[in-house]
Amino acid sequence: MRFRPAVKDDLDRLLGCVVDESISWAHPDRLLSCLDSGNYRYDRVWLATDDDTGDILARAVWWGFPDGGRPLALDCVYVHPSARDRVSLAAELLNHAHAAFGRAPEYHVFVLQGWRDDPEATAAIGWRRQAAGRAGLTQELERLRYAWTAGDAPVPEPSERLVFRGEEDDEVFVDAFRRVAVGTLDFATRQALRTMDPVEQAREEVRDYVSMPGERSWWRLAYDTSGDLVGFALPSANDGGPVVGYLGVVPEHRGHGYVDDLLAEITRFHAERGVQRIVADTDAGNAPMARAFDRAGYRTFAVRLVLSADPDAP
Repeated sequence: MRFRPAVKDDLDRLLGCVVDESISWAHPDRLLSCLDSGNYRYDRVWLATDDDTGDILARAVWWGFPDGGRPLALDCVYVHPSARDRVSLAAELLNHAHAAFGRAPEYHVFVLQGWRDDPEATAAIGWRRQAAGRAGLTQELERLRYAWTAGDAPVPEPSERLVFRGEEDDEVFVDAFRRVAVGTLDFATRQALRTMDPVEQAREEVRDYVSMPGERSWWRLAYDTSGDLVGFALPSANDGGPVVGYLGVVPEHRGHGYVDDLLAEITRFHAERGVQRIVADTDAGNAPMARAFDRAGYRTFAVRLVLSADPDAP
């Protein structure tokens, strides 16, 4: 068996890898679209192939920004039905890819609400979870997916206590991200700060959001009537459309419900552009943010499972 990155000549066989389980995957239309956009690249699609026939026995597909230097998330794990031990084969494939990448990107799995009550979904996730764990992705996070839909929820009124301003200097947002990260309930930010300098972590966040399809000019800093920075609101977009990119309140202004003002600003901004649907995620354990989405008329529609490496692991 051979483990290797894909090449363009593999495309027809890549399109023949079909996942018929109750789980998100890189289906042919998505594969072609993301290869065209640059979010998928052949060197970020890894294969386990038969030595004699060259047939694909397993496939793993990673997503990243088109101009990014590194894959950000594993999107799909496929193992041919003929494999006797799909967990071991998938784990070995992931380990080869991680060694080539020099890191183990997160694995993002999208499922419907109530997936734990669906035997097919739990089976599909179960063997992939085992394989990911053997490849070092031992941390598990559940994120709730929300959507605001025009007509189903009102467009929020402008805040009467905050003033929103744009800012062209990325370093101003770096400092805002750094301040908001103190005491955050966001799991990914807390994990990153275990191994990164706070300023560099904030700078990486800003770089990643700049790389998203949303316009940088949409970003807003939020100030109270005395001119103090309260937080920031980042309307953005991904490949699927408009999203609530990021919002946060600096520690000294928490406890006053400003999260509602920031989310309202993002929602209103998109709605005034004629957007019909806005999508957002938050950690299942971030109860204050979940309640803010509920108050703003966002409704849960799916779950994102994130499997990641322990930053303290050797």
